[in-house]
Order: sequence, then C-alpha cells, then structure tokens
Amino acid sequence: MKRSLLAFVLFISAFTAFSQTEIRGKVTDASGMPIMGTNVIIKGSTSGATTDFDGNFSFTTDLSGEQIIQISYLGFETYQQTINCDGTALTVNAILSEGGNSLDTVLLTATSTTRSQKETPMSITSIGSKKLSTVNTSSQADVLRSIPGITAEGGGGEVASNIFVRGLPSGGQYQFNPLQIDGMPVLSTFGLNSSAHDVYFRNDIGMKSLEFVRGGSSILYGVGSVAGIINYTSATGSSKSKTTLRTEVASNSRYKADFATSGPLGGEDSNTFYALSGFYRYDEGPIKTGLATEGFQLRGNIKHVTDKGSITLSGQWIDDAVQFFLPYPLEGGSRKRPTGNDGEEIFTLQTAAASDISYATPDGIYNSPIEDGVATRGGYFLTDIKHRFSDDLRLDAKLRYSKYEHQFNLFLDGSGVSGAKAVETQQEYLDARGLTSGDFTYLNGQPLASNALLFENRILDRNRPLQELMADIKFTKTAGNHNITFGTFMSRSEGGDFNVITNYLGEYNDRPELINVSGYTINGVTNRGTAYTNRNISSNKIAFFVADEVKLDRWNFDYGIRYERASGDIEVEGTQSYNVDNTGIANLDNATWGNGSFTRGHVSADDFALVVAGLYKVNDDLSAYGNFSRGYFFPELRSTKFDALGNPSSYDTEKIIQGELGLKYSKNKFSGTAALYAVSLKDRRSISFVNAPGGGFTEEVDIQDTSTYGLEGTWNWIFAENFNFGGSLTYQGHEITKSEANTDLEGNELRRQPNILSTLAVDYNDSKFDAGLVYNYTGKKFANDANSIELDAIGLANLNLGYTLALSEDGETLRLGAQVFNLFNSEGVTEGSPRLGNNQTDEEYFVGRPVLPTRVFFNATFNF
Repeated sequence: MKRSLLAFVLFISAFTAFSQTEIRGKVTDASGMPIMGTNVIIKGSTSGATTDFDGNFSFTTDLSGEQIIQISYLGFETYQQTINCDGTALTVNAILSEGGNSLDTVLLTATSTTRSQKETPMSITSIGSKKLSTVNTSSQADVLRSIPGITAEGGGGEVASNIFVRGLPSGGQYQFNPLQIDGMPVLSTFGLNSSAHDVYFRNDIGMKSLEFVRGGSSILYGVGSVAGIINYTSATGSSKSKTTLRTEVASNSRYKADFATSGPLGGEDSNTFYALSGFYRYDEGPIKTGLATEGFQLRGNIKHVTDKGSITLSGQWIDDAVQFFLPYPLEGGSRKRPTGNDGEEIFTLQTAAASDISYATPDGIYNSPIEDGVATRGGYFLTDIKHRFSDDLRLDAKLRYSKYEHQFNLFLDGSGVSGAKAVETQQEYLDARGLTSGDFTYLNGQPLASNALLFENRILDRNRPLQELMADIKFTKTAGNHNITFGTFMSRSEGGDFNVITNYLGEYNDRPELINVSGYTINGVTNRGTAYTNRNISSNKIAFFVADEVKLDRWNFDYGIRYERASGDIEVEGTQSYNVDNTGIANLDNATWGNGSFTRGHVSADDFALVVAGLYKVNDDLSAYGNFSRGYFFPELRSTKFDALGNPSSYDTEKIIQGELGLKYSKNKFSGTAALYAVSLKDRRSISFVNAPGGGFTEEVDIQDTSTYGLEGTWNWIFAENFNFGGSLTYQGHEITKSEANTDLEGNELRRQPNILSTLAVDYNDSKFDAGLVYNYTGKKFANDANSIELDAIGLANLNLGYTLALSEDGETLRLGAQVFNLFNSEGVTEGSPRLGNNQTDEEYFVGRPVLPTRVFFNATFNF
C-alpha cells in the first residue's frame, strides 16, 4: 500500500512538473481598439507570442509557479501582471495606456522575429503614430532630425531632404539608408538619377510607426542597407471602425486636409479589413516664390486574415508638385539673408517670372516646366503574404510594382559662368562676358536703375520617369532556440534622366523680375541649352541571405551572410551645338542639344556581407550588446563613365566595416542607451557636380577612404506625472584617410558631417492638454572636402501644443492644436554651394542655403 501511494505521488509530481499552462487573452487600447503585433512574453523567458489582427494571443509554457507576464507595444506603457502557472488555463486581458518606456516596446519589422528593443543587439529608434503626427510639420527632415545619429537638412523645403548617417560621407538623399514603406524600399536602386526617395512619397496620418535601425546588421534583411533602414509601417484596419480627419492652415498660405479611416469589410465578424488615408494640400510657402505647391496623395490597404496568416494588398497614388530651394548668395562674412536692390530682405531668388521661358531648339520650341517644381505622379501596388505552414515554419513574401512620371525642376545657385561674381554690378556683368556695352531694362522696356545689382541664374529642368519591380521572399524556421531566416531579394529598375539647363538674368531682389541686356538677351534668357544630358539606365539586382537569431536564457545572438549581384545598362546621348534661329545674337543663335547618337555600356559587380551580433542580459534591467558587420555599397550607375566603345572605366563595390559596443538600461520610469561605434569605408566613389566654365556641370570623381569613431547616448525619463524628458547625444570623429585625386585632402574631416549632434525634448500629456518642445542641435561642419569653408552650429526649436475635447462617451474627440517650426527663427546655414565645391569663397557674398524661417501651423483633428 505504501509503495502504491508513493508511486502515485511520484506520478502526480512528475505530471505536474512537465505539464504545460495555456495562456490566452486580448490586448486593447483605452478606447477598446484591439492592438495587433503586441509583444506578449513571460518575463525572463522565451515563452510568449504576438497578438493577432483582433488583438488576441495564445501560447503555452513549460514554466511553473509564480511568473510575470509582460505586454508591450510601441507608444504605450508596458503592462505587467503576476500569474501562477500550474497547468490551469489562464486568461489575461490587458488595456494599454499611451506613453511608455521606449526600450520595452516591440520591434515590428527590422528583424525576422518580434523582439523588444532591449533584447535586440542593434541600435534602434522607434516612433509611434501619435508622435509622428506632432513632429511631421512638412518634410522628412522634420521627422528624422530627432533620430540619433542622423543629420537631416530640410532647408530645401518639403522634399529631397539631405539625410546623413553617422560616420559615412554622402551627398545626402538616403544613399546609405533606404527609405522603406511597409518593409519595401521606395527605390531599390539608388543612382538611376539623383532624385531622393522622398520625392515619391509623402507622410500622412495613416502611418502607424517609424523605425530606424542603425548599423550594418540591417543589411541581412530584404533590400539590405549598409548603414541602416528607415521603415514606415502603415496602419491597417481592425474589427472596430475608426476615422480621423485633420484640417490645417499655416503662415504663408498653407491649407491642408488629411484623413485616415479603417475598419472591417462585411461586418464586425469579417476577417477582411480596410484602411485608407490621404491628403490634399495647397501651399505658397514655406518661402513665397510666386510658384505654388499643390497636390494630393492616397494610400490604402485591404487585409484578409486566415487561420494561418494574412494577405494584404496595398497601394499609393500621388499627384503632387512642390518647390525646391537651393543655396543663393547671402551676405559675405555674416552669411545672413541679404538685402536686395529695393532695400527688402531676400528670402529667395527663385521667381515665377522664369516660368514663361521658352526658346527654339532642334526639336522645336522648348517650354521650361520650371513652375512645376518637383512634380510626381504615379504610384505603387504591393502584395504582402504571410503564411504559417506550421508552428515552426513561416513565409513572408512581398511583391511590389511602382511606376512614376517624375520631374525634378529647380533653380540653381548662380550663373556658373567662369570669372563671374555671384552678384554683379552692371559693369561687372558686361566685363565678365566680354561685352563692350549694353542697356539693362525690364522686359517691359523700363530702364533698370544704374546702381541696381544683378543676379544671373540657371534653371535645371529634369524629366525622370521611373518604374520598378521588386520581390522580397523570406522563410523563417524555428528550431529550438534558433530562428533561421533564409530568403532572396530581386529587383528590376528602369529610369530616365533628361536634363536641360538654361541661363537667365534677373535683378538682385526677392522673387526678382527678369532683365534684358540689349544685343545679348531675349526675354531675359542669356544662354539657351547651356547644358543637355539624356540618359536611360536600367538595373537588375538579386540577393540571397541567411540569418539566425538565437535566443537563450541570458544571451541573444544574430549572425548571417548575404550575397548580392547588381548589373546595369546605361545609354548616354551625345550632344552638339545647333544653329536654331536667326536672332543675330551669338549666344542665342546656338543651342547645345542632343544629336541622336548614343554610347551604350554594361556594368556589373557582386559582393557579400557578413554580420555577427550578440546581447547579454545582465539582469532584467540591463543588457550589454555588440555587433560587427562587413558590408558593401554599389556605386551610382549614372556616374559611370564609358569610352566611345562602351567600355566602363570601373564599377567596383565600396567596402564598409562597422562595429558597435553598447549598453541598454530600462527600469521603472527611465530608459537609456550608450554605445561606442566605429565605421571604415574603402574605395568610396565620391562624386561632386561642379560648375563648368560655360555654366553646365562637370562630374568630378575621387576614390576615397574614410574612417570614423564615436559615441552615442539616448535617454527617456518620466520625471513626474505626465511629464517626459528625452534626448540623444552623438559624437563622431571622422577623417578622409585616402584621396586619389588630391592627397592634400587626407586628414581632413568629412564634408557636411558635424562632430556633435544632439536632441532635447520635453513633453507633457494629461489626456486633455499636451505640449512638447524639441530642440535639435547640429554642430559645426565643413561645406567641402578641402575644409576651407566652415559652417556654424545650428539650433532648431519646434513647439507643439494641443487641447483635446471629448465629443461623446464613445471616445470620440476633437483636438485643437498649434505647432511652431523654428521657434526662435534661427538663421543658420545648412550647406554651402555643392557646385562651387572647393572654390567656394566667403567674401562679399557667400552662396549657401539657410534654414527655413519660422512657420506657424494651426490644426483641428477629429477622431471618431
């Protein structure tokens, strides 16, 4: 009897020890809206799950006894509850409150598995939808300026922001860090033309989150990146309908209306959901040129959820035109905005008076489209399939097709004429062009004042159609503690690059009138067809990668390898000077234009990337991590040179080595990170577009090596109820270590990269009143490789205020808000003239681009 009882007790004990506890539940926000993708985990273990489309989760665990279940999601406070795992099924329903510790929030898209930032051996910044709506006043630079390690220059206006990542030289425009929408790049091949990624896409209130993954580890996934990935995730619908309407007005005549709506298709029990967002905008600013910005964008998706995954169909249509601002002559020495002939301050030398420029060419009358500015029309269609074959094998496949008609028309920063000053007296103008005499008049014949200054400028019209097809296919296999991802990325891209430069003469005033010089100009045009370029470029890419994410008790490891091959076909039309009319004016009798003959060539290159990263959880609050990567970058195809037989000069990959060691800490109301990093770049094709003697461009190519080391820290502290203080500090020491074109550059700092970047932000939110003040600091930097032009540090402050009114008991609200960009009207210069390069001077006039002036926004947002 005793033996039987003992055997029974041992049997029960063994059964209990190896029994599993099932845990299920639902996660919603305060309004009852389910939250998809929430990270649910038993603290200190690998047991957990993510919520599905309806906010539901379910998993089993072998753990026993008292445990803590932790539920976290970006933009919400982390939820914790003590549970007892004794084999009895448990239900945990959680309501998340807005706010929260950034390191505990879930990482959505940058890696194969869902992990909190504190458990990921990379530097990551995430921004939720609520924060995005307050920092996005206009351009991508407004959003990215506060992200650690990024220098974001937005002085050009709404599009073509110059984005520089810590430690790497660049012309800006996302060269080393692609802009992605829902995990797929806006452009898969950079260098078909020089248009930035953000000309094809605008932010709207239908975005759910933004992630920026820094460092070389991001090259392993999808399109890959040597320096990081900026990924926006679109909101999708759920079983509860939701609509947001937002209207906005701003100084300098800005009017904008945004909307976002989502919900089920076919009733609350439907497994198919929709989301639609978009905007319409009319804008005469932020700097008035007389040329308006106007257009709209629509984005949407339909998602069908099955018991094994989901299928999402999404797309975009954009028809939008914005004005782009380039450097112009500022006061020498002080570099402040100058005073014109009329005694008024000059904010821009761009002018609607140039919108009527036309002239004869071998192809007929050419009408400049300069008034359209940066005009984009077209869109994309994306299919995203997620399928679970079994509990340990998953498929994630994306296919995207995009096609855009795109023009990038802009005013340049001077005549480019050899020997001519940036701003000239009338006699200086005649002397620089070898003219013995000439009368200066407005186009209506009225004489120009004899002491009035002149500014000859160029307009650059660029037609750049683009179409792309790309696919990203990944399989993830879970085997014990391993999550092994293997996949491929493929793309086919075709783009045109048609460029025409025309010179015209204007007075030195804000938004100047055009000027004629007798015997030299017609309708203000001084040189038609100054330069002509016509290129067609296609690119093919294919990559294969395999990566493993290992999650142990205290250690997490990421490692993987990627192989990629890229090829391109380039055809360039030849040019010659044509006699096109009988004006009797030598410089207008001829036009530089295409001659119909093409030089064609083909290039290809391949390379591999290797990544090793690890994280050690010292305790529940502190983690130490490190990562190392060997990566590559394919040079811009458009800069490839060929001889008459189509043989390329060279096309080799640029090699990038990166390493980082850091700490991540998160406890109660404080979280922070600290990291040391180093970046080495070999065989960089540094390309500069400098003025040619006749007013066109010359591409100067220098093969350079660069080296950078630095440190970076971030913090977020909820120091009082409803108050939050956050920020970041980045230091980078960098230099050019090799220059094949000019050894005198060796030892110099990288152009346009500061040594110090910092952000300070204070926020208050009590659910009714909210306020935020963000201060971004960009340290001193050099405008050129020669380090002969130093730009002073810039500090930009942005203010956001709002008050929310309850409209019903169902959570319907109205928020009245105000934003002020550049609160203290900083007059810093973001860059000098790239086209003057090392020939830039700082005497009577300095050609530079100042930050945009103060702008005030008022908005009303309805949520129902």
